[in-house]
Amino acid sequence: MKSSDVLKVSLMLAVMAIGAFWQPIWAAEKGGNIMTFKMMTTAFEQGSEIPRKYTCEGQNISPPLSWENPPAGTKSFALIVDDPDAPSGTFTHWLLWDIPGDKTYLEESTKEGIPGRNDFGRIGYGGPCPPRGHGPHRYFFKLYALDVQSLNLKKGSTRLSLEKAMKDHIIEKTEYMGIYKR
Repeated sequence: MKSSDVLKVSLMLAVMAIGAFWQPIWAAEKGGNIMTFKMMTTAFEQGSEIPRKYTCEGQNISPPLSWENPPAGTKSFALIVDDPDAPSGTFTHWLLWDIPGDKTYLEESTKEGIPGRNDFGRIGYGGPCPPRGHGPHRYFFKLYALDVQSLNLKKGSTRLSLEKAMKDHIIEKTEYMGIYKR
């Protein structure tokens, strides 16, 4: 390799290294989100079957959930879990709000936050319980980062009330999906 080629390659590598160093800073200055707000669970993999333990056929307790990289300005979180495949339309399994903004997880069978009324007519978590003989249903765990510490909703409020209260306070949303069939 000629010395002029070595110089060109060296300059190109130097420019790439500088770009790699400054790219996150440029993205942040332009309002870009460098890190992604993401939710996960140790109970099941994204898109896979929800263990029976967390369903109406098991212990019917909420799975452990965790998240990372909440957006700047997050003061609280709200959670909606629903089944869009229910025969009567989207069925709400869990509503939870006023989860502190510094939390990064909910333990299994959590008592954190304020629970709402699910479509079973009960307050709190109601696990997957699709009609027998239907194909697998999808269950979406939707976590909302909010710019307020409290939504000022009473325990047992409905999904409509929660969505109305959150409307102008959502900074970002992440979701995780599992399936279940009986």
